[in-house]
Amino acid sequence: MSKAFLAQVLKESVELTGAAANRAAGDVMEAIVRELKKSGKFTLPSFGTFTVRKTKARKGLNPRTGESIKVKAGKTVRFKASPTLKKAV
Repeated sequence: MSKAFLAQVLKESVELTGAAANRAAGDVMEAIVRELKKSGKFTLPSFGTFTVRKTKARKGLNPRTGESIKVKAGKTVRFKASPTLKKAV
């Protein structure tokens, strides 16, 4: 799913102009990111839950050279689908 797809759905279902739908789609995405930064979790009922998880520093391999490299600790976003979504798909 892309921002353009979300904007198109908003445009058709709420009968917005293209610019307003694009702005609304951007606002929705920004709100989700803000909530993930603030609480580390975002849930869309009947869809699923996004959670922020910390990753540890580790050793990795450069696929081109096979050389060992260090990968820094960081954060990643995980998604767990709700049972309702799993049944629908």
